[in-house]
Amino acid sequence: MKGDKVFVDTNVIVYAYDKDAGEKHKSALNIMKDLWHSGLGIISTQVLQEFFITLTKKISVPLKIPVVRGTIRRLSSWDVVLIDVDIIISATEIQERYKYSFWDSLIIASAIGGGAKIIFSEDFADGQTIQGVTIKNPFK
Repeated sequence: MKGDKVFVDTNVIVYAYDKDAGEKHKSALNIMKDLWHSGLGIISTQVLQEFFITLTKKISVPLKIPVVRGTIRRLSSWDVVLIDVDIIISATEIQERYKYSFWDSLIIASAIGGGAKIIFSEDFADGQTIQGVTIKNPFK
């Protein structure tokens, strides 16, 4: 799978910046470094929005807004999937078929729309393949 585009779910990116996440922090940080160097990372506007809210409001030691804003600017150099009507429709079909929540289905639809072959996430069935995209839990 070397050279394949990898869609990164919000939880992985959050762990990379949440120093209180223990082993997940270390693993996620390594994943992010690898994706920065390889240029194979993909995210979506949904991931960026969730990332902002989580790091500024939901972690035990929230980060300052300007710090997170700067990180979002840096992450925008990755392939960023814009959520459009086609992706929303695709998400509703994924939700209906696979019974994921709409928001999780939107992540999967964004990965497919962005040309990813892999999704790194702890929120889905590890090893499941949906429309050519394989889900991997990097913390297993």
